[in-house]
Amino acid sequence: MRKSVDMGSLFFLMLITGVFWGTWFTLTRSIESFSADEFKHIGKVIIANVAIPMRILMPSGILLVLLSLWLTKEKGRPGFKLGVLALILLVATLLITLLVLVPIDNAIKEWDVVPGDFNEIRSKWKNFHALRTFLSLASFLSYSIFISGNRN
Repeated sequence: MRKSVDMGSLFFLMLITGVFWGTWFTLTRSIESFSADEFKHIGKVIIANVAIPMRILMPSGILLVLLSLWLTKEKGRPGFKLGVLALILLVATLLITLLVLVPIDNAIKEWDVVPGDFNEIRSKWKNFHALRTFLSLASFLSYSIFISGNRN
């Protein structure tokens, strides 16, 4: 059962990280090249595409990683700390999403006209998207190393 949970966790982490990496790689790195109206349009489309799936993927990923850690018999071994780190980083990505990015996304969904502080909003969006992406990548890497040493 533990191996199935490990693989399920890794699969969900791959999906979560893929969503964040894809957004960062294709959009966030070049966000300044989009006009305010393009940013508003792209934001609304992406929000509509990911809002519901990520409500399933993030909690499922966190719960599976937590279950994987709980099922690990040798909690004192050094590799276990990487599993815990992966969970902490994944929770951090969730907090960044809920506390910083979702409020921005909710505001973007309501924009008929781009606000005057658009450049500050876009900069904050870009910086927190990048942070979330790299925390997610670190979580995926940490968890991958953890389960690769968890073969017993």
